[in-house]
Amino acid sequence: MAEEQGKTGKGINTGKLATSMQKRLSRAQEKVLQKLGKADETRDTAFEEGVANFNKQMAEGTKLQKDLRAYLAAVKTMHDASKRLQDCLADMYEPEWFGKEEVDTIAEETDILWSDYHDKLVDNSMIAMDTYLAQFPDIKARIAKRDRKMTDYDSARHHFGSLQKGKKQDQAKIAKAEEELGRAQKVFEEINVDLQDELPQLWNSRVGFYVNTFQSMAGYQQRFHKDMGKLNQDLNDVMTKLDEQRLAKKAGKDWKPGPKKSEAAAANHSVTPDAAPKTDTAMAAAAGAATTAVTNGSSEVLPAGVIYKVKAMHDYAATDGDELEMKAGDVVLVLAWENPDEQDDGWLMGVKESHWLENKDLLAKGVFPENFTQKL
Repeated sequence: MAEEQGKTGKGINTGKLATSMQKRLSRAQEKVLQKLGKADETRDTAFEEGVANFNKQMAEGTKLQKDLRAYLAAVKTMHDASKRLQDCLADMYEPEWFGKEEVDTIAEETDILWSDYHDKLVDNSMIAMDTYLAQFPDIKARIAKRDRKMTDYDSARHHFGSLQKGKKQDQAKIAKAEEELGRAQKVFEEINVDLQDELPQLWNSRVGFYVNTFQSMAGYQQRFHKDMGKLNQDLNDVMTKLDEQRLAKKAGKDWKPGPKKSEAAAANHSVTPDAAPKTDTAMAAAAGAATTAVTNGSSEVLPAGVIYKVKAMHDYAATDGDELEMKAGDVVLVLAWENPDEQDDGWLMGVKESHWLENKDLLAKGVFPENFTQKL
């Protein structure tokens, strides 16, 4: 009995193989006839346009996935390089140097910031990208199947037509051919209708996907760079104070760290009224007072545009291109702001007196914290 079942199974498999080979041969013959112009081909311009769009969309999505993975790899590489660099700084930073604890904290927070940024990109953008592309292989396979079924339909249609036009008509063969034509048409139309609906929907979905992907990435990048900028400013402040500490020790002077730029501005609100931010009226009054002092026979005539002079009480290392670097003892000529709205609380605009005496111009001007100076 088992032997009989084995023979039956072999017979079924052989029959399926023969049917499959016959279909392939029939399709190949149909394609040859169509290329030779001896048989017409079912054409659907709208569907062909949809397939072209599908192929374009799949190629673009695949490239985007590849480039996104490369970007993630670059972020991971930058994270590793940043961690090594921060760890190197923390390891070689000597305990007696200014800001040792701050340097260690900055290193830890920088590492956390990179990890969080990378994880958000993976969990959101990359997973969404993989999900988006996962739908293409199935649709691609169904498009190929539709093409095969369309060829079967064309072949059955031509076979039925040739039997009807024959001189000796065999009604049994014609009936069988018509039945085969009906089955081929039904199978083709079922898959064709589904794809006619799905391809335009898939094509239209790409815009929303691109918007969501790049909006989320832009948001992650914006927050990352904003937070990283704060850490970089903190590190820059520490390095500035360390350099001030170095210069003070070199000169054999006692040194106390001055306030950071942000702290200087905040402290300016709580000091005596003389150090309060100057309004337009106060600036004008100061300018008037300076002019009066000159015209009343002051021992020194200030250059035009100079309001008054101050003396630096502490070293100040410039951290931005628009700032004025000062050493303790430097005399600075304070200038009026061209646009008062640009003045930050607790900050003045000026040029070193030594520059004025040497060059007779006020071009080398910059901003500096007011509470680092004393008015003369």
